[in-house]
Order: sequence, then C-alpha cells, then structure tokens
Amino acid sequence: MKKTLGKMVAAIVVLLLIAIFTCCSRLYTAEHTTAVETARDGRFIAYDNGTVLDTKTNLMWAARDNGSVINWADAKYYCENYRIGGYYDWRMPTREELAGLYDEAKTYKSDCGKDGNDVHLTKLIRLRCEWVWASETRDSQAAYFSFGNGLRLWDPQSIDFVSSALPVRFGK
Repeated sequence: MKKTLGKMVAAIVVLLLIAIFTCCSRLYTAEHTTAVETARDGRFIAYDNGTVLDTKTNLMWAARDNGSVINWADAKYYCENYRIGGYYDWRMPTREELAGLYDEAKTYKSDCGKDGNDVHLTKLIRLRCEWVWASETRDSQAAYFSFGNGLRLWDPQSIDFVSSALPVRFGK
C-alpha cells in the first residue's frame, strides 16, 4: 500500500512539473534565443526578430508600430496580443517609457502627412506618425506621447485618427 501510494505521489509530482515547465516555457521560446543583432544606434540594438533593445532601460521594443492610427482600446489589445520575437509578454508602454525614447538629436521623417512629420527617435524604431498611445487613463481619456515635440498629452480613448500602438516588454 505504501509503495503504491509513493508511486502515485511521484507520478503526480512529475506531471505537475511537466505542466509547469510547459506552461512557463511558452513565455520564452527558442525563437528569440537565436535572434541576431542587425544594427546599433547608441544605446539601441536591433535584432532580426523584429525587436529593439534599449540597453539603458532594459526595455525591449517592437521595431515598428502597428502601422496605422488606432483607438486606445484597440491599441491596448494590439500590444497585449503582440507575438513578435517569440515573446508573449508584450504590453502597452507608459508615457514615461515613451518619453525615455524621445531624442531631439535624432530625427527621421514619418509617413504621416504630405511631407512626413519629424520623429525624434532612434531610426531603429519606425513610427508611421509621431503620436503613440500610452497605458495611463483618466475617466474617458487616455495618455499619448508625441515624438514630434516631446509632449505628453491626453485625448478621448475613442478617437482613432491620431495615435498608433508600439508594444514594449521587459528586456532579456
């Protein structure tokens, strides 16, 4: 009886360990462990899996935004369901995290507007326009950040003609 009970407990422990390993290993797949560095820009490192690591903050960013204007709720959904690089823990950034990317010394033209708007950000992270939604909300408004002028702003969460989504996660 003791032997049988001991074997059953051992089998249950093994099954639990397998379940835990299987569940937790989904967060970090082999896909991202093989990422190859493709470019550097100061503190930023771009990888061939569509990610950019900020070595100053240890935040990993999507190499590009969602590609179009989007309302806040859809932007949040987009960020939380982003799966590039083999990672499953992407989220919407805070305004302060976005502000940490802003660099007036770096400029490229966005695809927004007739002549493109200035974006003050490493060229390794591409934005369609200069405005990006942030995670903070108050009442029916949501925060966003302007990479054109460094302003931290608020707009109704429902508007879908200004901002885009740029996923972030904690780095390696």
